[in-house]
Amino acid sequence: MQKKNMQDLEHRLNQLSAGEGLALIADLFPEKVVFSTSLGQEDQVITQLIASQNLPIQIFSLDTGRLFPETLELLARTESKYKTRIKVFYPETTSVERLVSDMGINGFYESVENRKSCCFVRKVEPLKRALAGNEVWVTGLRAEQSPNRHAMKRIEWDEGNQILKYNPLLDWSFDEMIAYIDKYKIPYNPLHDKGFISIGCAPCTRAILPGEDARAGRWWWEDSKKECGLHAR
Repeated sequence: MQKKNMQDLEHRLNQLSAGEGLALIADLFPEKVVFSTSLGQEDQVITQLIASQNLPIQIFSLDTGRLFPETLELLARTESKYKTRIKVFYPETTSVERLVSDMGINGFYESVENRKSCCFVRKVEPLKRALAGNEVWVTGLRAEQSPNRHAMKRIEWDEGNQILKYNPLLDWSFDEMIAYIDKYKIPYNPLHDKGFISIGCAPCTRAILPGEDARAGRWWWEDSKKECGLHAR
């Protein structure tokens, strides 16, 4: 997409609600829009927005093989509530076997390099397969989540995945999101009520302490930017 066209589209989207923006994107890029859900609260809002409008947007999720049981149970509840099928992508078996053979079952605790290798095998590579052949990738990113996300735009070009990335909830606050969930009785992960704000793989996620950043519970043992590579800039 040309720069001017991108700017025009961004301007249009900034004037619309999240639901209206999703409908516009689905109309502009028919059958080429996909939404990646990790079953977090933001993603549950977007799932509701897609399902309530019956938008032709494929919803998919990545099962890393290390998710919390609560996350998998929520996936089933979500499919049942919205009468939709969430397509699940898994890491390549041979890649996982090689990874575990090289660094051990929990070798990601030993170094940032090991952790990023694990994220690549279990998340980044499956994501690339899920996005292949599509033109727009919808995400549940919010600018408030971390300093790394403040510079993101409503819609932008993702160079690593060669796809447009649309962030409909970018300017939503945490309180706005919770109010929306309560209003529409959207199912969410019970771990959120136990201090788990950002939920990823079970070995790599803990509840946060009062006053901590929302993503402090992710890879808490390392000093990093708290990203797994899915949204690398």
